[in-house]
Amino acid sequence: MSTRSTEGDGPDAFVVGAGPVGMSTAMALDARGVSVEILEADSADRERPGTRADYVHGSTLDILESVHPGLGWQLVDDGLLLPKRQTRWRGRKVYSQTFPVPDDPTALDRLPHSTRIPQTDVEDHMHAALADRDIPIRWDAPVETVESDPDGVRVETGDGESREASYLVGADGGGSQVRKEIGVEMSGSQSVNSFLIIDVEEVPEDPEAPALTFHYGHPDVDGRNVLTAPFQGGWRIDVTCRPEDNLDELTSDERVRDIVTSAMGERYAHRVSWVSTYQFKQVTADSMVDDHHRVLLVGDAAHLFAPFGGRGMNSGIHDADAAGSAVASALCAETDAIAEREVENYARLREEAAAWNTQAAGQALEHIYSDDPVVNGRKIAMAELSRHFESAGAWLDRGHFGPLESPPIPTVGKF
Repeated sequence: MSTRSTEGDGPDAFVVGAGPVGMSTAMALDARGVSVEILEADSADRERPGTRADYVHGSTLDILESVHPGLGWQLVDDGLLLPKRQTRWRGRKVYSQTFPVPDDPTALDRLPHSTRIPQTDVEDHMHAALADRDIPIRWDAPVETVESDPDGVRVETGDGESREASYLVGADGGGSQVRKEIGVEMSGSQSVNSFLIIDVEEVPEDPEAPALTFHYGHPDVDGRNVLTAPFQGGWRIDVTCRPEDNLDELTSDERVRDIVTSAMGERYAHRVSWVSTYQFKQVTADSMVDDHHRVLLVGDAAHLFAPFGGRGMNSGIHDADAAGSAVASALCAETDAIAEREVENYARLREEAAAWNTQAAGQALEHIYSDDPVVNGRKIAMAELSRHFESAGAWLDRGHFGPLESPPIPTVGKF
């Protein structure tokens, strides 16, 4: 299945980072006939705690299925199709929507709208796909320097090797060394308040059907906003903290058990598998390519969004597919000008998508946690109107996801 170069030749491209976006980039390149090698700073036995991303959108499944046939359906088969979504206002249900879930999702004519599956499981499937395609990962190979010129890229890694390729794609996360090496800065903002993330393992044969529920002012969690989101094998609980919250106290075992009990019930109190806190960043790279059009940035190396609407990993995999197309086209170009234009088109389109996703996630963040009396007054009014008008409850439901439209660019998907 591989389209890699003859053994002994160097690859056409390096991908830096073996997370889901980096692995997706490698598959997108290989599927287009570009030989590729992944460089990863960590060891093969690294630990990846927590669910991290737990939502794969339908257009992302389409991309993964196209670059490695069967992969999208594997994620659907191992994931959870959400049967219900609801929104509550201070304990009162204001919106509910039920979705048809087939007994056998893999019998569908096309991939579904989404699947809920932990990022660790997604990565396991991607590792198997890389092995199928004979795409190597060089573990314990942290990138230390990146030098590009009009002819290609040279990389020095911490394992003492010096490597060369025509192109390099940086998928090495928010602290990207690749981004720093090509002199690109990030700009944007960071949330004032923190968010508490709790993963709990599922209770076998739970009598209640899983439903993604957003609570505005959960009455049993001291009026904080709480999201309970199911995924295959467990639940993720997101709690909006207050600026004055003591995070050490809030993340203590006793307090976490109290929150889990209030949000999910006593049966989940001792099934906590991971706890963390974040201040969400809303930042984008000033450029997604280097000056010589030989280095491309994807995923968190290029942008960080607040997680509302599941934009992070999904947008990164859309970057990955677009980067694979740009590099493959550039390698086939008969002139340097055409090659540069292909990479520049990648930057223009994905920078616009990143700007759109930043704005969309920012709107959700402002909606969920705002000290603006106009914003909060409108939410209170809609909560009252929801007693009589379903559309008011639907407005409250949509608000915590952010805009659901696609970026205003030519794209096969939503992100």
